[in-house]
Amino acid sequence: MAVPFPLIWLLLLVTSIDVTRGKRLDRKLFDNRIVGGQEAEDGVAPYQVSIQTTWKTHICSGVILNEQWILTAGHCAKDYGIEDLRIIVGTNDRLEPGQTLFPDEALVHCLYDIPYVYNNDIALIHVNESIILNDRTQIVELSTEQPPAGSTVTLTGWGAPESSSPTVQHLHTINLTLIAHEECRERWDFHDGIDVGHICTFTRDGEGACSGDSGGPLMWEGKLVGLVNWGRACGVGLPDMHANTVYYQDWIRRTRSGCKNRVN
Repeated sequence: MAVPFPLIWLLLLVTSIDVTRGKRLDRKLFDNRIVGGQEAEDGVAPYQVSIQTTWKTHICSGVILNEQWILTAGHCAKDYGIEDLRIIVGTNDRLEPGQTLFPDEALVHCLYDIPYVYNNDIALIHVNESIILNDRTQIVELSTEQPPAGSTVTLTGWGAPESSSPTVQHLHTINLTLIAHEECRERWDFHDGIDVGHICTFTRDGEGACSGDSGGPLMWEGKLVGLVNWGRACGVGLPDMHANTVYYQDWIRRTRSGCKNRVN
């Protein structure tokens, strides 16, 4: 049985323990980035951001909630200090930002349970100045409706196209199929890392997410329904897990004054 792996490529060689089975496995088995996709048309995802280190290495994606808040995966906000991060908006080319911002606060779900099963893997990042909205930089629309199994959803990200390759410079996209929660759990041998806060995608071998895609948006009918959480490297026949933003919509609205885990 495999352990879950959050999809930041710099963590590939760190090992993790599955406390439910007592197994110790190499995290490189659970690398995650877009596999089997294609380069996205310019400006196709104006809500998408690249979360980078201050030395310009892409580590995660996220989406623009409003002029001051970014929504992403919890492990994207916790695996680095916010003083070591910058946020790039308004571009398909992660090396040519439309605007560069710096985080000054991160709020991670208080029940995020790293390093074991990565449930509640969602976070908000506050930036130090207002995001300038224009035709290339826009607020994402949150879906209030859960897409049914069999729905076609769209993932975008800068993750590399195959395992052990670097992340790509230009944004890529792929259409994936949402599968039923119970089918997802069965495919993963009822792993504890798949909880009610996850939705799962699987289309075919050779397609899916991989490292560098963590925190990236899963869109359905033009609205956000998920953020990349974890999976197995890379498009090899098991579903990918995404934080279900419909399930977490109340947390997203109230987290700044309610349940919060500050990282600063």
